[in-house]
Amino acid sequence: MKKLILDDLNRKNTEEFKQAEKTPIIVVLDDIRSLHNIGSFFRTCDAFLIEKIYLCGITATPPNKEIHKTALGATETVAWEYEKEVMQVVDCLKKENVKILSVEQVEGSIMLNNFTVESDVKYALFFGNEVKGVNQQVIDSSDAVIEIPQLGTKHSLNVSVSGGIVIWDIFQKMKV
Repeated sequence: MKKLILDDLNRKNTEEFKQAEKTPIIVVLDDIRSLHNIGSFFRTCDAFLIEKIYLCGITATPPNKEIHKTALGATETVAWEYEKEVMQVVDCLKKENVKILSVEQVEGSIMLNNFTVESDVKYALFFGNEVKGVNQQVIDSSDAVIEIPQLGTKHSLNVSVSGGIVIWDIFQKMKV
């Protein structure tokens, strides 16, 4: 097997990406501290043609050298918007009939492997601060809370790793 080089991968250019039909998922990052985590989310969202990213609270915004290190240009392809107050985003998305999904460990959460995607529904995935998690007001306003099953001794994953897992899982369930 020959390792593929960039030209072999037949990837979209920036303009083709912007014109492509997007996956009906919105990602909301609230109070994410690490610029590398933010960049990683941009790159993951680019990979799966995610519709938009909202950056809220203390989450830094492009252009930023440290975000760019991990985003590798995805800040130029993925649509994004900054909104200081995360609940403004929740309220706006609810008015647009977007289903609000928090990714967090709570009583009554739905394990990701048991979450069923509804057809013709747009989802907003909320990810919170690396230490404090998703804001309780957001959880209280969510249509569902999704949890990633974990079997080891640690009780959490890095937020950008969680993002990759959840985005991939919902993406592939939508494509079935």
